[in-house]
Parts: sequence; C-alpha cells; structure tokens
Amino acid sequence: MTDTVSQNEDLTRFEITSDGSLAGFTQYVEAGLQRIFFHTEIDEEFGGRGLAAVLVTAALDATRDAGLRVVPVCPYVKKFIERHEQYQDLEDPVTPAAMQAVRAATHS
Repeated sequence: MTDTVSQNEDLTRFEITSDGSLAGFTQYVEAGLQRIFFHTEIDEEFGGRGLAAVLVTAALDATRDAGLRVVPVCPYVKKFIERHEQYQDLEDPVTPAAMQAVRAATHS
C-alpha cells in the first residue's frame, strides 16, 4: 500500500491518501506565525493503520519547515505532541485569540 501526505492549501489542510483514495485529513488555520490545527479525521475504512500519526508527523514537519509555530486545538494533535518530544518546541498554548481564529475560519 502506498500512503501519501500532501498539503491542500485551498482547503487549509493536510491530506493523506492510501492507494490513491482520500483516507483522512488534518485541518488548520494560519494566524500570524502560527498554524492552528483544529480537526483531524481518518475515514473509518482506513482506521487502525496508524495513518493519523503519519499524517500529523508530515503536517508538523511541514509546519516546522515553513517556520511556523503550532497551536494544537485538535485533541489528537495535542496528544501527539505530548508523546513526541521532538515536536514540543513547536507548540504554543491554545489562547482565546487562537480559538477565535478557528471560529472565524470555520464559520465563514
């Protein structure tokens, strides 16, 4: 099986495909120098294969490469960072301003 992660800037999300089928995504909104991750989802059909970890690893690596900080509103991204210390230096706290940016992006 071939799993591929790509950034879909039009939808402000990273997507993972498995053998060409969309398996899941993690959504974000950018505010200043922060990328605020607020939702991660893997389709039921692809569950249990570790694809969320592959997806979030690629998303966090791309965020680091872009020189941005991470605000983990999404519980999965938050837990992932807690368990992988190599990403803890990227984390900024969830603030009311970050939550407002998510609300603005998801209700536009």
